[in-house]
Amino acid sequence: MPSFGFSPLETQFLEALGLILIACLTVPVFKRIGLGAILGYLAAGVIVGATLTLGFTKNPDKLLHFAEFGVVLFLFVIGLEMKPSKLWEMRGDIFGIGLAQVVLCGVVLAVPPLLLGMTWQVSVVIGLGLALSSTALVMQALEERGERGTGHGRKAFAILLFQDLAIVPLLLMVALLAPSGGQPGLTQSLINVGIAIGAIAALILTGRYLLNPVFRILANTGVPEIMTAFALGLVIFAGLLMDAAGMSYAMGAFIAGVMLAESSFRHELEANVEPFRGLFLGLFFVAVGVSLSLEAVAANWRVVLIAVPVLVLLKALVIYAILRGFGSAHDVSVRAALALPQAGEFGFVLFAAAVTAGLLDAETSSILVAVITLTMLASPLIERFAPLLIAAKADDGIEEDFSDAGGRALVIGFGRFGQIVTQALQLRGVSVTILDADAERVREAQEFGSRIHFGNGMRRDVLRAAGAAEADVIIVCIDDRVAAKDIVNLVQSKFSQAELLVRAYDRTAAIELIHMGIEQPVRETFESGLRMGMAALRAAGVSEDDAAEAIEDVRRRDESRLQLQVQQTAGAGGDTLELMKKIKPEPVWIAAVDSVLAERSTSAQETDKYPIREENR
Repeated sequence: MPSFGFSPLETQFLEALGLILIACLTVPVFKRIGLGAILGYLAAGVIVGATLTLGFTKNPDKLLHFAEFGVVLFLFVIGLEMKPSKLWEMRGDIFGIGLAQVVLCGVVLAVPPLLLGMTWQVSVVIGLGLALSSTALVMQALEERGERGTGHGRKAFAILLFQDLAIVPLLLMVALLAPSGGQPGLTQSLINVGIAIGAIAALILTGRYLLNPVFRILANTGVPEIMTAFALGLVIFAGLLMDAAGMSYAMGAFIAGVMLAESSFRHELEANVEPFRGLFLGLFFVAVGVSLSLEAVAANWRVVLIAVPVLVLLKALVIYAILRGFGSAHDVSVRAALALPQAGEFGFVLFAAAVTAGLLDAETSSILVAVITLTMLASPLIERFAPLLIAAKADDGIEEDFSDAGGRALVIGFGRFGQIVTQALQLRGVSVTILDADAERVREAQEFGSRIHFGNGMRRDVLRAAGAAEADVIIVCIDDRVAAKDIVNLVQSKFSQAELLVRAYDRTAAIELIHMGIEQPVRETFESGLRMGMAALRAAGVSEDDAAEAIEDVRRRDESRLQLQVQQTAGAGGDTLELMKKIKPEPVWIAAVDSVLAERSTSAQETDKYPIREENR
């Protein structure tokens, strides 16, 4: 690029301006034609790399390495929304499905290079390198479509998280497979693993005992930019610590985010980091496009032309088979398989290490980098095949329409529970927006004159379109306890201005919701059970006043026991679920109403002699 008398710094600013202008042209165009912002950024990078002679186009690896900060920030934000207890719930998917995906995809993808005459060591490195998908690409695409909390979104995230963990042993494997000569042996490799584990432990301890006090001190200064600076510094520190231990920057940022997920400063941290995350993540995708070597593609176009579709097809088939084998539904398996068939940014790292170790030659590495980049470019298009592979359900032929949404109350779920809640609001003239993901229920309600909206309450864009950002109260009435928790997390992080009321499927669900910050979840059968108990007492000849007093005593005892169970499960981390599984129905031994009334003045210890029978599940 001609300097025209500009200083080196001014020239860099001009290069950045050129990059920004091209991105500002391509991204809106790609969004407008329905291809998404990610493909727009990738296309901008390809255009810049092919048409402009800029400083960073001569060394695209440096730009890519710098732009990885966007991936680091993105994983930090995801970590902020991923509480340790939720991560513990996903351990089966992470270490089960994730491990199976890396191993099986690595084995299958090692076969083609082996058939082409490469050594088994080189074939294994290539297979495992291509088995790794793009965390940034997949998670950003899921975020754009509001699908991170869906079934296939959770499966994809679990696989990607394991891949991030696997990069350390994979790099050690490269060192062990390399020709002898200066490479660390088994003992040194084990020491490196120990260092990595120690770094993770140090980061966890720092997050648990140090960060909240520091944030509290900074918040008391009343200088908001200090909080922003410290948040960015924290992400950089966590990334550098993991990098020094041989792991990825992104993994360090993710762990730091998880450690702060239950912090009272979580929302402020997310708000501070969000603008930088979006900017750097866009730059990362541009850098991927710039790194595409058109010369390498042209010189090896036959190999690349065959390798890209073969890689995508084999990887998608293996991931689909794994998910089905682990019991996932067909549609979840298809969508996850189509989200993950591309190779990813960790492939660049692994193949660069293999070249340094003498396992791969420079030409093979260039071809592999071109293949990775092209699969990333094709990824947003591959996911569009999902409707062709998933049989459309008869009740899915309804469109989302929020043209008349925007009530003071947003009700999510219009089953038997949601219908009763909505009637009370409507009778007092409170404007209500109703959201339900069951298209048949939407049609039935419309036949009776009720206006409800079809949409998935786990999607942020759907909630925003339904008026969640302006609602005074958001009422979650669905009976799916897992989905209800996902909606609670989403509303708490994105629509915190609204009061949140949640239906609890049973007692353990109520305890989980209380731990999530819902002070009074509504247990769906508790009140109806008390009503029937009241009617039964009257039918048995008990006076109205005595029956009411007995029911109130049951209510009081149950509330006391519920709070005790909440305390017993608080701070249990991954053991919370195991503790709640031990909560069993227990009878109230009431010989007569008079004896109950006589015991009302007993101490709390004596009261516990009369445990409350849990409501029906």
